Amino acid sequence: MVARASDGQFLLVKKLGGLFAIVLGCLLTAVGVTFESTSTTVVGVLFLALGAVLLTLKIMRRNQSGPFG
Repeated sequence: MVARASDGQFLLVKKLGGLFAIVLGCLLTAVGVTFESTSTTVVGVLFLALGAVLLTLKIMRRNQSGPFG
């Protein structure tokens, strides 16, 4: 269940990148909705999706090496 040392940096990048993408996506989506800018809203939603995918991949990778899997 513990990530290997060689995977540590890569998993950290996915986690931080995912969190950063979600925060940036929320901000861009809010700005886009406030100023009625469709392109900004779409970019914000794309960043939200990217962040969700990165965090999902990190969780799947972590759970893949379980003792019962």
